[in-house]
Amino acid sequence: MTQRDAAEPEPSRLESLWAGEFGDAYVERNRKPVPERAGFWRDIVERFPMTRVLEVGCAHGENLHHLARVLEPHNVWGADLNASALAAVPDTAPGANAVWSLARELPFRDRWFDLVFTVGLLIHQPEDSLGIVMSEIVRCSGRWIMCGEYHSDTSEDINYRDRPGVLYKRNYGKLYTDLFPQLELREEGFLEREQGFDRVTYQVFERIR
Repeated sequence: MTQRDAAEPEPSRLESLWAGEFGDAYVERNRKPVPERAGFWRDIVERFPMTRVLEVGCAHGENLHHLARVLEPHNVWGADLNASALAAVPDTAPGANAVWSLARELPFRDRWFDLVFTVGLLIHQPEDSLGIVMSEIVRCSGRWIMCGEYHSDTSEDINYRDRPGVLYKRNYGKLYTDLFPQLELREEGFLEREQGFDRVTYQVFERIR
């Protein structure tokens, strides 16, 4: 690590990492279609009524693709900070909206979406910005919030592609309910490999006030 890297705030360091070649490589590794996810997203839309949705950290748009097949595509939104990812969204999810944004500074009105969700986004947030990112997600949702993340009862820094300080397992469900008393847990489960996910824990919360 250079002296400049050491002085850079941790959220900015990780945002620069994902916006650059490291993030580009992630997009290339994961651009293969994942049709197995279709059933999960169809069921979510059926059980939790929604019209307008946002994925924070949408990458190239695989989840947006499935949502745009059960909702009006113009009501499906994704936010990401990697230009290669955003450039791929129109091909992956035609008609969906993709915008450049930091997760800790979402450019949307309060409660504008029915659902705001992440899949594998919170795990890449350092302690310095995690609460801010979660607060932005809650701010932008009028009703439902969902996270699909790697779970651990205690915080664990997992070496990711030979890099420490890039991926954290935590109890994200508990963090949501501890930090935001206006949320109530409505559903919890696992997203398995046969569903097209990398076995993550997911929770759906409802804003009750």
